[in-house]
Amino acid sequence: MHISAGIDVGSGAVKVVVMSTDGHGEERLLSSASSRIRRREVARVLDEVFATAVGECGVGEIHYVATTGEGAEFPWATGHFYGMTTHARGALYLEPRARAVLDVGALHTRAVAMDERGRVVDYKMTSQCASGSGQFLENIARYLGVSHDEIGELSLQAQHPEKVSSICAVLAETDVINMVSRGIMTADILRGVHESMADRFARLLRSLQFDGAVFVSGGLASDVGMLGALRDALAKKSAAGGAPPEVLTHSTAIFAGAIGAALWGGFRYRKVGQGGVAWTAESN
Repeated sequence: MHISAGIDVGSGAVKVVVMSTDGHGEERLLSSASSRIRRREVARVLDEVFATAVGECGVGEIHYVATTGEGAEFPWATGHFYGMTTHARGALYLEPRARAVLDVGALHTRAVAMDERGRVVDYKMTSQCASGSGQFLENIARYLGVSHDEIGELSLQAQHPEKVSSICAVLAETDVINMVSRGIMTADILRGVHESMADRFARLLRSLQFDGAVFVSGGLASDVGMLGALRDALAKKSAAGGAPPEVLTHSTAIFAGAIGAALWGGFRYRKVGQGGVAWTAESN
């Protein structure tokens, strides 16, 4: 049995998973851990999250430590993989029906199309201002006095959504301030923000060539309001061209990048003949 670890260092959080692969090629997620970076030193957060993930599964050695995102400088890293590659493979592991993944990060959003083996066949990324990012939505929620866990459910309660008109995060936040001053309900503001973001996500996905479901990963994967708005946006865009792609996610979708890194790392260990051990309990 081989043990691999995947480390995904994003703009807002660090995610780590530990996975095993048996002699028959069956891959299993052993443990996972994550932490927001906020204003802390990234290296310290990474060390803490890695120790937590390893400690939870109790393994004594790891054969391959794979990084993605901004994690290339981790001292025990064996190899580094591109984010679009790891998110595609991780999404496919969590949901085999997926043929595209929408990764909504803290600062950027990317859409990736992949084949049935998780290999990337197309890729697009937001190139405009950050009003289509997780950090933007978090800033809006903070201004409205809403916690992260409340955003989705409140959005679903909207009766008259008020869309944000600007693609610029700064101007969009000004729009929201004006909405509050006009007495627009919080639920309607949040739904409007979700719809504005979802319209951009739908355009991003429509620029890809894929045939199958869309898997949502990243910090907004658990936002039911965002998922609902995305389904509606894709349905509108597909009204004249057949059924829209199914929008899926998973309870561990935030770890898709780390899972994909661990899986590709394990694959490289087995196929390329990487020998030895990358990390042992004595390494600490």
